[in-house]
Amino acid sequence: MSCAHDRLGLRSPTTTHPPPGRRGHSSGLIVSRETWRYGDPSVSSSADDDRSTPLARELADLNRRKQALSREPLPAPAKTRVITVSNQKGGVGKTTTTVNLSAALARSGARVLVIDLDPQGNASTALGVEHRAETPSVYDVVVNDGAVADVVQKSPEFDTLFCIPATIHLAGAEIELVSLVAREQRLSRALSEYLAETEKAGERYDYVFIDCPPSLGLLTINAFVAASEVLIPIQCEYYALEGLSQLLRNIQLIEKHLNPQLKVSSILLTMYDGRTNLAQQVVADVREHFPDEALNTLIPRSVRISEAPGYGQTVISYDTNSPGSISYLEAAAELARRGAPQ
Repeated sequence: MSCAHDRLGLRSPTTTHPPPGRRGHSSGLIVSRETWRYGDPSVSSSADDDRSTPLARELADLNRRKQALSREPLPAPAKTRVITVSNQKGGVGKTTTTVNLSAALARSGARVLVIDLDPQGNASTALGVEHRAETPSVYDVVVNDGAVADVVQKSPEFDTLFCIPATIHLAGAEIELVSLVAREQRLSRALSEYLAETEKAGERYDYVFIDCPPSLGLLTINAFVAASEVLIPIQCEYYALEGLSQLLRNIQLIEKHLNPQLKVSSILLTMYDGRTNLAQQVVADVREHFPDEALNTLIPRSVRISEAPGYGQTVISYDTNSPGSISYLEAAAELARRGAPQ
């Protein structure tokens, strides 16, 4: 019997035995409990010759990846890393990436803050925090000069995971910001003051993730000015790279005129389906054009990832052992070990 079957406690589906305590059909002998559970080693089958079934191989691979993740703790950054997650193309997994990377890092013990800057408020929903219209939110910070400390909520997901929610009021913030003084730096100034206060109090954040709307308006510009890194999720689908060159040009403009520290540090490929040639080609193209920025981890298409927000959870807590959860844990580990760009 294959080693994969022995490890997982599985037996070949082509090898059948009667249940414990019953007589075998051909020999009339009592079949032992061990033979029933593991199969008779003297009986060979085509599945045994293949060494394992596809399901057994997948389970063994997931088990190997989980063990690799647990071998060593993730390094803590020397100072707070502020990362904006952005892509002007919609439906590429910006919010999903933001909340699951944040949850994965918080699960490892890091202190993480998520800023929901998307008027849809999906990150707030996924992290299980209140974001009704009357809830103090990021709108109060960006438009009304409110203090960040007054709007931060603790996520029920993990003790070290916090969120600044978005409410419906944020939908009109783009228009309101136009006439305000220093309209591009409002989030940056408020966040810098808050991070200085928390560090002084001995409660320094390791990571701040900013979830952006799928546009290049004033809210996204505020996110770019407040951050030192940009993480770009790219969907492994047709037109994946469309609009990316414009996004990169805008980031360069922000770096030149408003935030010299801003760098594209990471590109994460999402919704990967290894069965299609198209997905494999997108991966090859991205890694060819962005060899230093593209993360090795690929985020697969996953029903569990899609289901989790409906329960007010990230996939990290919704189904920790699912392929999608493990992939985001691996991406978070890779992001932590790479460190901030120099």
